[in-house]
Amino acid sequence: MNNEYPSQKVSFFTKFLWWCAGADSYFLLRSPIQDRVKYAGIGGIVFSTGILATFAGGFAFNTAFGPKGLAGDDVSNIGWTIGAAIFGICWGALIFNLDRFIVSSTGKGDGTDVITLKEFGQALPRLIIALILGITISKPLELKIIETEINVELRKKQQEKMEEFNKNTDFKYKQEISLIDVDITKLETDRNVLVQRQKEAEQEYIDQMQGRSGNAGYGPRAKQLELLKNDKQKEVADYDARHALETAALKARRGDKMAAWENDRNNVNKKQAENLDGLLERIGIADDIGRGLGIALTCIFLSIEMGPIFFKMMMNKGPYDYMVENYNYRMYVRNGIVKEEMIFEGRDGMKLMEKINYLEVENDRKEKVEKLKAQEELSKKIIGVWSSAKMKDIDADASKYYREEQGPANNA
Repeated sequence: MNNEYPSQKVSFFTKFLWWCAGADSYFLLRSPIQDRVKYAGIGGIVFSTGILATFAGGFAFNTAFGPKGLAGDDVSNIGWTIGAAIFGICWGALIFNLDRFIVSSTGKGDGTDVITLKEFGQALPRLIIALILGITISKPLELKIIETEINVELRKKQQEKMEEFNKNTDFKYKQEISLIDVDITKLETDRNVLVQRQKEAEQEYIDQMQGRSGNAGYGPRAKQLELLKNDKQKEVADYDARHALETAALKARRGDKMAAWENDRNNVNKKQAENLDGLLERIGIADDIGRGLGIALTCIFLSIEMGPIFFKMMMNKGPYDYMVENYNYRMYVRNGIVKEEMIFEGRDGMKLMEKINYLEVENDRKEKVEKLKAQEELSKKIIGVWSSAKMKDIDADASKYYREEQGPANNA
């Protein structure tokens, strides 16, 4: 830095925002305030999006997987709260890293504040991802903002559903219990007939003994009535012995049905109604009662998500950008990479194309070609010397290389 632009202290948080924007603090520290503010602003948007995504992820996780209950009742517990917090932090970190990558990988195009069709086409994949992320973040926060109104409507639905479940349960168990009652009533009716006959026989015996139906005392008629009374008592006892297990089983079965009926009404049906408290149901209610608010929130978060991409395409190149480009070009050259812009004329007119020369690769290629050429020359010279030596040897004694019976001798 020169004396005309004195250095200024930069806080740790500002450097953190630069990091969020994917900018290089080394060059920003050597850049004017305008560049510092631009990248701090972009980093602030990325960081804020990650914070909002953390809350949205926690709300969504708790709503989708947390304990269920009648809407409006406090069913939270510390375990699920911690789990939702952990998931929210992980989700927020994921969204933050995606946004940071999207923003940092978005170039400035031609470096002007005009977004051309080519620039928009190059940024389209990033815009689509940002669109999806914006919708994902906005929905859980929308549900939290209008949670009270959603609870009122959802509780009505849960109660209506519970009444419907109870009605079906009552119809089912009434039918089953009525069939059991028919069997029990038949057994009791048959027994009551026998008991009534027993009572009548006992009364006749008592009347005879007391003289209300003939001569009092224990005579032949009384003896006959006593036998009849004993027979009727035995019939009741035999009936009870034969049907005791069946009656007990029917009554136990009826008791089980009554207990199951009560359990279904008080526990099962209530649990099923409470399970309506899910993420999809709440989203549906939110769309019904707060469609305008949902659209507004979605547009806000889409602006937050997609804004940095558009801002980077609209940003004019500043000193920071030129310093980064200069450093990158120097790194290319230091590593043997040189870019050249060349103009070619094709069927569609003049085209500007970029040619990349890899100097070290080119040097290795040339070195390899020279080695091959030298090796070829050496091989030719060796073959020439060998050929001359063989010719002299043949001139001196050709018989070593030729036999009439067997043809030419195989002498190397």
